[in-house]
Amino acid sequence: MSPQSLQWGNLSSPTMFLLLGFSSAYRAEVTLCLCFSLIYLVTVLGNLLIVTLIWLDAHLHSPMYFFLGHLSFVDICYSSVTLPKILRDSFSPQKSISFVGCITQIYFFLCFGGSECVLLAAMAYDRYLAICHPLHYSMLMNKRTCHCLVAVSWLTGSFSSLIQALLTTRLSFCGPNTIDHLFCEMPFLLKVSCSPDAPLNKAAMYALAGTIAVGSFLLTLTSYVHIMGAVLQKGAGMQRAFATCTSHLAVVTLFFGAGAAAYLVPHSSGSKEMDEVLTLLYAVVTPMLNPIIYSLRNSEVRVAIRKALCRGVLQAP
Repeated sequence: MSPQSLQWGNLSSPTMFLLLGFSSAYRAEVTLCLCFSLIYLVTVLGNLLIVTLIWLDAHLHSPMYFFLGHLSFVDICYSSVTLPKILRDSFSPQKSISFVGCITQIYFFLCFGGSECVLLAAMAYDRYLAICHPLHYSMLMNKRTCHCLVAVSWLTGSFSSLIQALLTTRLSFCGPNTIDHLFCEMPFLLKVSCSPDAPLNKAAMYALAGTIAVGSFLLTLTSYVHIMGAVLQKGAGMQRAFATCTSHLAVVTLFFGAGAAAYLVPHSSGSKEMDEVLTLLYAVVTPMLNPIIYSLRNSEVRVAIRKALCRGVLQAP
């Protein structure tokens, strides 16, 4: 069933609405709602567990886990931008969002996504220094450097998303104003705009998002090229050090791979289902898998979890 549409009045009116495309089959909506609820619950609890462990366990007070704690916080925020709205709309007869709400969702979605890109690059740089320059690691990756890298990640995401959000407010729409997607996202909003400024917005979107994503990916790739060179050169003694990178490498591959597929694959009407699957993969599934990957692949995190569980059992009445 095709999504319903609601015409907008004047673009400056605060009562304008965009309609989001969802399936109208009740049983399918219940199933999707339960799945999304479970994913959101696992995402929030898993990432909160990582943040709490890093805060409480003194053995995790190192730059690598400092960045991991911020990554977990970003993942909670990243999922909270879209999933609660999707869950609320699952049983709503009018699946709509105000124009201001749509712009707000786009801003925070791009902000947290851009921040995560830069943060993943900072984590790769941290592993590069730890493995390739171990004698100077504590001096190079000090507390001030860690805070600066985190600040850069937040400022980069905020600045990029602010520019795109401001450009989006200048768009005009001629109707029907139906976003045939799970939530407000720039490529799908631009598809329903009849504004002459739409090409400018599209160019800005790909320029800003591409610079952040490609730049972060290249920095990450460069770090791992040097890490692999050091491991191959120094032999078996470095393999244990490289083991600390496997969790981060898995997260990087999942996040950048899904994001690249979602934004580089053409958004055509015939690939609507594929668009939604790719979007869910990098916007919903990846934040859920990150704490699972780190808890399963990282021995220090597993030890911290066991210690926390033992303390909980011993302190129980």
